[in-house]
Amino acid sequence: MSRGTIVDIANELKISPSTVSRALRDHPDISKKTKHRVIETAERLDYFPDSLAQGLKSRKTNTIGIIVPEIRHHYFSSAISGIEEVTYRSDFTIMVCQSNEDYQREEINLRALVSNRMAGLLISISQTTTSGGHFDILRRRGIPIVFFDRINDSIEGSQVIVNDYQGAFDAASHLAERGYKRIAHIAGPSTISIGRNRFLGYRDALEQHDLPFSSELVVEGGFRENDGKVGINKLLSLSKKPDAVFAVNDPVAIGAYSVLKERKFKIPDDIALVGFSNNPISALLEPPLTTVNQPSYEIGKTAASLLLEQIHSEEKHPVPVIKEYQTQLIIRKSS
Repeated sequence: MSRGTIVDIANELKISPSTVSRALRDHPDISKKTKHRVIETAERLDYFPDSLAQGLKSRKTNTIGIIVPEIRHHYFSSAISGIEEVTYRSDFTIMVCQSNEDYQREEINLRALVSNRMAGLLISISQTTTSGGHFDILRRRGIPIVFFDRINDSIEGSQVIVNDYQGAFDAASHLAERGYKRIAHIAGPSTISIGRNRFLGYRDALEQHDLPFSSELVVEGGFRENDGKVGINKLLSLSKKPDAVFAVNDPVAIGAYSVLKERKFKIPDDIALVGFSNNPISALLEPPLTTVNQPSYEIGKTAASLLLEQIHSEEKHPVPVIKEYQTQLIIRKSS
């Protein structure tokens, strides 16, 4: 059985389709009695509004598009929960896509969301995104955009981020203050803000604690567990192995952790390990993983609130806003 339409409701109640439409929008010119009859009939006929059809008229919908690298990553699932909390209260819905850390897939997702007339977009770029040309379509069409967590300096737009530099500085400083001398870093891509800033924090912490920086102790990769496995194996192949490792994020740290366990290294006696992001799994490892907490849920809420402000703004191209959160070092037994 097909769902009901506005015309079906109008025919049953013997009123005009325009009256039904205004009643469903809670228009003040329609009486409460008529509104009640319309809503009751709409529910019985299984009617719901066609947001795409509405979008064709208004050139946008009440839907916000989200593109993240991976939904399974706890950071992003938590951020999406924060986004949904804010959008739900504002009568907006969300449509979530994942790039799977692939630039081309990110571009395809972007075009699909634009074609579905999103009111605005929230984006955390993939690790293979090195330029922002594909985002120009948003500016040309006046679609608001807010980036969160991962950004690229060549892409203009509002941002909600954490102080990645300070978080990494605190993590590497902690290892230095615990007496470790050869502190390695399994880094993220330098083209992405979090990869670059966490590396800089690590490097400057070594300098601050009079420890020599060695390029052989830095392995650049991605943000997944396998990148941690590859990175730690490279570090363990050195003639002089590191005595501590700071990983760019928790998935990378967990990948390194699994290799160390498999190869019978004792953590932290042989090699200490620190991650970044405070994934819930990090507290369940044995020993538990020292990590850097970033408030992903709050970041999602702030990004959504900022985007809604831009959607409701009368300015066609609002001035980009940057909002930054501080991190917190969570010390556990892995260091």
